[in-house]
Amino acid sequence: MTTRIFLLFVLWTGSVHASPDIQTWTTDQGVQVLFVEARQLPMVDLQVLFHAGSTGNGDKPGLSALTNHMLSQGADGLSADDISQAFESLGAVYGSDAGYDSAMVSLRSLSDKAKLDKALETLERVLAKPDFPVDAFERERNRMLIGLRAKKQNPGSLARDAFYAAVFNEHPYSRPVEGTEDSLQAITLDDLRAFHERYYVAANAVVAIVGDLTRNEAGRIANRLTGALPRGRPADPVPGVEPLTEAERVFIEHPSQQMHILMGQPGIRRGDEDYFPLYVGNHVLGGGGMISRLFAEIREKRGLSYSAYSYFSPMKQPGPFVAGLQTRADQAEEAIAVLKDNLRRFIAEGPTAEELEASKKNITGGFPLRIDSNNEILAYLAAIGIYDLPLDYLDTFNDRVEAVTIEQIRDAFARRVSPDTIVTVMVGPAPGSGEDAAN
Repeated sequence: MTTRIFLLFVLWTGSVHASPDIQTWTTDQGVQVLFVEARQLPMVDLQVLFHAGSTGNGDKPGLSALTNHMLSQGADGLSADDISQAFESLGAVYGSDAGYDSAMVSLRSLSDKAKLDKALETLERVLAKPDFPVDAFERERNRMLIGLRAKKQNPGSLARDAFYAAVFNEHPYSRPVEGTEDSLQAITLDDLRAFHERYYVAANAVVAIVGDLTRNEAGRIANRLTGALPRGRPADPVPGVEPLTEAERVFIEHPSQQMHILMGQPGIRRGDEDYFPLYVGNHVLGGGGMISRLFAEIREKRGLSYSAYSYFSPMKQPGPFVAGLQTRADQAEEAIAVLKDNLRRFIAEGPTAEELEASKKNITGGFPLRIDSNNEILAYLAAIGIYDLPLDYLDTFNDRVEAVTIEQIRDAFARRVSPDTIVTVMVGPAPGSGEDAAN
């Protein structure tokens, strides 16, 4: 898959040191547009996003991803090769992706009017008039099946899938975006056509544009791309995520050299009022890399793992809180105990004043480095549009980080993280199997 749009906490950035000037309006079809004028390069970057993620798959996991892949495999009489050559001949780059909450197509093009118009013409056909040819359908489904079979050899992927299944139970978030071998085999071309007809509509879309354009030019582009879509109706709301009521442990034996360990539970949704206390607090706990507590306690003091980390991954509904590490099988129980002990201690005490100050400086000091490219601005616009975040998010980010207190962190972690109902997933060799002897 290309550019991921299901983003972890802070991946939204801009192209200048000041926050970008975000302009927003709705198209003639009622589609929200977010635009940042960026004249430094003769380029245009855009995404058309849809609330068409895997939460709309129903009983056919992988349907959203396969539909999204198929858009460029034939459209309005053009073959996959025709579409690819049409973009490449203009120096344009097409991309697509699907995640839990949304799906998108993207385009990067020179801002030269003749080249941009031709690239937009092809993109318009891909969006609104995919042909879903039979040969391409079989090819793309087989490609995805090969990927799923390869996952079985990857202990990290096995751990992630098992973790999401345990944390989210029967919720759509519990199923892999790319589906399963059985579910992909059951998907038909009629399923793809129906999914596209239901979700790839103006009432379900957001447009994000960054580049060498005026407001009027951006408006014409947005109207052109969404005007070709049927109006349709918005996607149904994503169902709520149920909190866990008891702890669970999952072990999957795998002939890997190390034990892959993930611990966690449902965390928070996008736009949650506890976002900043949890984000800043987690920077101290396990999100700050080599300066975090988990790294210090698990690697530096005990040498149990090369790294240890934690993060919140908010989505439309509460996404997971995750803490993870890799270690030798014979050290797995010790590593889990240290991780849980540090989590309990952090919930009870929070960070020290020195830790909080250091994390704030690290976060706010690095913020300008995270606003230095058009692609990053585009990711920010996409997230703000698809998750209905406030337009002043970037403007207020550092101030809201600075305002976080130790008391707010303790309170937020106490309410949102419970070691007593945590899921622990372990994938690797059974202790004593000898598979971890190399480490």
